[in-house]
Amino acid sequence: VEQAKKGEYPHFMLKEIFEQPAAFERCLTGRLYNGKVVLEELKPFEEKFRNIERIIFLGCGTSWHASLIASYLVEGLCEIPARAEYAAEFRYREPVVNENCLVIVVSQSGETADTLAALREAKKRGAFVLGLCNVEGSTIARESDAVVFTRAGPEIGVASTKAFTTQLALLSVFSIYLASLKGKLGIREEKFVKELRVLSSKMRLSLEQAEAVKDVAEKYWEKENALYLGRGLNYPIALEGALKLKEISYLHAEGMPAAEMKHGPIALVDMEMPVIFIAVKDPTYRKVLSNIEEVKARAGKVIAVAVEGDNEIKDFADSVIYVAETIPLFQPLLTVLPLQLLAYYIAEKRGCDIDKPRNLAKSVTVE
Repeated sequence: VEQAKKGEYPHFMLKEIFEQPAAFERCLTGRLYNGKVVLEELKPFEEKFRNIERIIFLGCGTSWHASLIASYLVEGLCEIPARAEYAAEFRYREPVVNENCLVIVVSQSGETADTLAALREAKKRGAFVLGLCNVEGSTIARESDAVVFTRAGPEIGVASTKAFTTQLALLSVFSIYLASLKGKLGIREEKFVKELRVLSSKMRLSLEQAEAVKDVAEKYWEKENALYLGRGLNYPIALEGALKLKEISYLHAEGMPAAEMKHGPIALVDMEMPVIFIAVKDPTYRKVLSNIEEVKARAGKVIAVAVEGDNEIKDFADSVIYVAETIPLFQPLLTVLPLQLLAYYIAEKRGCDIDKPRNLAKSVTVE
């Protein structure tokens, strides 16, 4: 009941952004034990999962962004092919699936019409379907061969925040779980679990940068366009950041891989185009700095999301928003937070109806 009230917050979206550390902890409760990932609800299917040769993730909107990150994680950790597809497209072609293909459908509500139709198509073609959603008793939960719940709690704001981070948390945990079943992790699993146990506190530290994000919003809220750029696991976070800005502020924003910018979109860059870079200390860091220099050379304004303690980035960016540092595997759970806040504060400055943006519904139950 308390989660369904705004309390001291002016909007549900802001409240739900700050609820994310607690939602993350709730998502992981009982799923980490003695240095291992434990998913009791999937125990009856472990032999099936050991023999999985390929994974297809299906989702729409924000759920597709979480799925895209999960596809990177699965390939990196489990060493099997994985891809994320738009659920709305899956059923209108001839997807190649069989009994050794695991299809994971991702939906906050468990009622998303396109995702539900894709689930039924996958089952018809012989795939084992795992549902990942937030609502117990939902249609996707009932019709999937197996189901795991994100435990995000009620999300009232139409633009997804804590639903996304709990999806990402559970997909990360599942990727570790599957890699462990397939014997691919060794001692790395204990390292991952140890970091997961402290990640909610790092989320809280990152959210303490809200005032810095608000200052950035004050500078750029009147701009009509924005580019969001990231590499690797943070490319889908660039997509998610752009989607949030579009959804609640009605501004045009585009997310893409940072290196892709120079293959055309750099033509858009001028002093009126803020460019938001996710520039964390991962193997692509130097490449991202090079991309930032390309934008600065064309008078673009750069906002960088960087890890705490990175002083070098200040020489490249016009504004820097810091998040806590974690291992690259989990960094998207932190880098998304300031992008949610940035969208919120810009929409607030523009006087938008943040919790109920025009033309949008919380659950898309029609095609």
